[in-house]
Amino acid sequence: MGGGPAGYEAALVAAQHGGDVTVVERDGMGGACVLGDCVPSKTLIASAGVRVELGRAPDLGFTADRDAMGVDLPRVNARVSSLAMAQSADVRARVEREGVRIIKGTAAFAEEPSARGLHAVEARTAGGSSEVLPADVVLVATGATPRVLDDAKPDGERILTWRQLYDLTELPAHLVVVGSGVTGAEFVSAYVEMGARVTLVSSRDRVLPGEDADAAAVLQDVFAERGVEILAQARAESVRRDGDGVVVTLADGRTVTGSHALMTVGSMPNTAELALEKVGITTGRGGFIAVDRVSRTSVPGIYAAGDCTGVLMLASVAAMQGRIAMWHALGEGVMPIKLKTVSAAVFTRPEIATVGISQRAIDAGEVPARTIMLPLSTNPRAKMQGLRRGFVKLFCRPATGVVVGGVVVAPVASELILPIALAVQNGLTVADLAYTFSVYPSLSGSITEAGRQLMRHGDLD
Repeated sequence: MGGGPAGYEAALVAAQHGGDVTVVERDGMGGACVLGDCVPSKTLIASAGVRVELGRAPDLGFTADRDAMGVDLPRVNARVSSLAMAQSADVRARVEREGVRIIKGTAAFAEEPSARGLHAVEARTAGGSSEVLPADVVLVATGATPRVLDDAKPDGERILTWRQLYDLTELPAHLVVVGSGVTGAEFVSAYVEMGARVTLVSSRDRVLPGEDADAAAVLQDVFAERGVEILAQARAESVRRDGDGVVVTLADGRTVTGSHALMTVGSMPNTAELALEKVGITTGRGGFIAVDRVSRTSVPGIYAAGDCTGVLMLASVAAMQGRIAMWHALGEGVMPIKLKTVSAAVFTRPEIATVGISQRAIDAGEVPARTIMLPLSTNPRAKMQGLRRGFVKLFCRPATGVVVGGVVVAPVASELILPIALAVQNGLTVADLAYTFSVYPSLSGSITEAGRQLMRHGDLD
């Protein structure tokens, strides 16, 4: 039920192990991740990054006027949509090659299970036809949708969710972003780099309150340098349309006016229309489906994966949950999901990537660890590229030197986090990193250097 990363990856595993597989997907293979969320947003961010690079040109000896560089937003958005559709088509073709049947429509549990299966799912197409599918195993992978506030309902023109941004024909004159989490920060970064005036309304005391504090501080400084107005500890009470603009009213009575408002206040699981009560599944707080570490629900034969479970709402986690569900259902040997080994990235400029134990847990005394932070300003490759901000941070066990986590802030942090993630996943030590050859010069050299310094400081061999 659902063809996003959890659904299509599960379908591939099941088909490759001889299963008779049907996927029911409403919008297109890849789901919201490919068509409305991850793929479109990262494509937009990649486009905006062109102006970031131009901004560094004078430091490297070239003359360039970034401010004179115009943005053809319809063309940018057309590229976003084109790449999303192409990726969806690629996913569909891959799944169909494995013999998976795809039904374009919605799915819900049927009244009575068929004699041919433990469960029954009713698939309804957009044309109104329906089909009851008997199933021995059901995976619920219906994802989530942007949360909508009663006093800030999107109209698709001036008050927007992040899935509606790609319909804009002109760059917002003044974009007010409500919400300072990952989604909000990414769009603030993209739109300010495309030349829009941006105000960020944050109910917390800083940008990215859930991320590493040192990394968030770097990004906050970057935002301030690029002209972003940050309203900290300012909760938005309402957002209303006012002619060709919007008015955001804050809890303390202040108002913020802009041309557009982007609401990034979380997501809600798509579970209300699944008829879960017919099979005895009760959703938890917020409507999420509770699962264990192998994606089982409380009902035998029914699994759930992805954003509808509320377990680290990342495409990589959704995909792994889906795979694990099918491996378990089909009797294959499977390792339960280990959330402490999940790497994640914030695709701002610079990017922020993390894996494993957090600095917050270390500072709170929850996990004993030794730490080191190396600024990129000391890295020779960073100097060559004119990079002024960023760092590599590494955490290890005090006695053994086993790597338990890390943070990277850099233009390509989403790529640089991989060696640290490999170390965390496989129980490697800082000595393993220290004895590994890194290319000289390279940004990844800071990772091996961090290993050397932790090894030296701890007298590890």
